[in-house]
Amino acid sequence: MPTQHRAIQSRQALIRSAAETFLEKGVPAAGMVEISRRARLSKGALYFHFTSKDDLTLAVRDAALATLQEIEDVFTRSPQPLAVAVRDFTVELFGRVESDAVLRAGLRLRPETAPGLGIYALEQRWYALFLDKAVTCGTGGPVGPHASDTEPRRTAQLLTSLVVGLLHLGSEDRTWWEREAVVGLWALLPAAPGQVSAAGLPAPTQISAAG
Repeated sequence: MPTQHRAIQSRQALIRSAAETFLEKGVPAAGMVEISRRARLSKGALYFHFTSKDDLTLAVRDAALATLQEIEDVFTRSPQPLAVAVRDFTVELFGRVESDAVLRAGLRLRPETAPGLGIYALEQRWYALFLDKAVTCGTGGPVGPHASDTEPRRTAQLLTSLVVGLLHLGSEDRTWWEREAVVGLWALLPAAPGQVSAAGLPAPTQISAAG
């Protein structure tokens, strides 16, 4: 096996091992020796790739962000209107969070430790993503084929709140991340989310960050 390929595999193994250890023990209690042993690599190999636990933590964050970007890119390319596209995005997101320890660990990192993956940052990120889709593809679909497309912001706010809320709920009870739960919830949404009073929905900048 070429040396470069082995180095890439070793780095990925260490990131995955760190993520699994973070999920089990939390970042503060995770030891570098334990992480290297879990990856079946020497401590020297670990320090060859990462100079410190902070460096390794940021690598977990970057890997999680890269996976998240892949999921968002699929959403962006979808020709579906906002409601359907967000439903599919949510199903894919939670499926990946459930199966991918690195993504799951990245989403649990404290915002000050790993900027970009806190609830507040994700809420801002997804609201912008959903609003752009609402403008380009419309807001129709199972949450309201009769909703006014002149009110994309309200619909984007509603759907962003749903995704962020489900992400938070699923961290305690993973049944919220199951496909059946997401699809079932979408089927219960009001027929015209564009008519929901904006006063009843917090603007993205008003949603407080969660640790």
